[in-house]
Amino acid sequence: MEAFIHGIPKAELHVHIEGTLGPELMMKLAAKNGIALPFESAADIRRAYDFKDLQSFLDIYYQGAQVLLTVDDFYRLTWNYLQKASEQNVRHAEIFFDPQTHTARGIKFETIVQGIHRAMVDAGHQLGLSSKLIMCILRHLSVAEAMDTLEKAQDFKDIIAAVGLDSVELGFPPEKFVTVFDRARQWGFKTVAHAGEEGPPDYIWQALKLLHVERIDHGIRCLEDAGLVEYLVREHVPLTVCPMSNVKLKVFDHMKQHNLKKMLELGLCVTVNSDDPAYFDGYIEENFLALHHALELNFSDISKLARNAFKASFLNPIEKKKYLNELDEFVSSI
Repeated sequence: MEAFIHGIPKAELHVHIEGTLGPELMMKLAAKNGIALPFESAADIRRAYDFKDLQSFLDIYYQGAQVLLTVDDFYRLTWNYLQKASEQNVRHAEIFFDPQTHTARGIKFETIVQGIHRAMVDAGHQLGLSSKLIMCILRHLSVAEAMDTLEKAQDFKDIIAAVGLDSVELGFPPEKFVTVFDRARQWGFKTVAHAGEEGPPDYIWQALKLLHVERIDHGIRCLEDAGLVEYLVREHVPLTVCPMSNVKLKVFDHMKQHNLKKMLELGLCVTVNSDDPAYFDGYIEENFLALHHALELNFSDISKLARNAFKASFLNPIEKKKYLNELDEFVSSI
């Protein structure tokens, strides 16, 4: 099974590029850019990764992001992730980034996008790994700030494929950003939103009915609402689940409690993703392995999860067919 999980072609649809900033690179960039961190070593940073909830993680996540200043910094960050993803046979990645985290520090929007995009282009040429970029709005900030960020993104519509919604969920419902997401869709962006991780099922309904998103990021609390589950199954709404993240942030006490297998059995379009792998001890392969060991996922389950991700991606039909054929060939060869 481990060889099968390693070898199966994968798509990752829920990874925050700032969340791939490993302790070693964080220390290197801090030294290069003259940024003072409250840590003496990479080991010190790792010891700080004892989170009690989403907010406690975000506190250190935003602190780490301060070391990113230049186009080259964002390039190195993104290239490191894409190399690691390629080693785990990720064939396609849809990458979140949080521009407001950086523009608030005086970093130009184009600096962020150019660095990330250059790495994505290089990964396509050198690694054969396709990718798309998703700009996330920080939900704890104002609607005015969100709209300003969306306007900046207009100049990069050839690079940014979609607009999402992330950051601390509780107390910041999707309905707050209806005008922003209406404008994003009018301007041709696809839309997604984090909902139903710590927030209630109603946040998922809001994201679907008010923001009209095409995918729900996380969505694990959907099982609390039978009508919502029925809707998600009927409408084939993809859910980008991040199992190790859910355990690390205490949504579940341990992986054996995770509801992903139940979601799969109910016919939900579940996908497996790493979220913030540098902080949560695992990239996509480690997430699949953790699920297999804790929930006894079989070959059919793993194949279904991998297939769901390609089908739920923002690739065009021809590209999807290419990757799905590759997946089918791999599975049939086992």
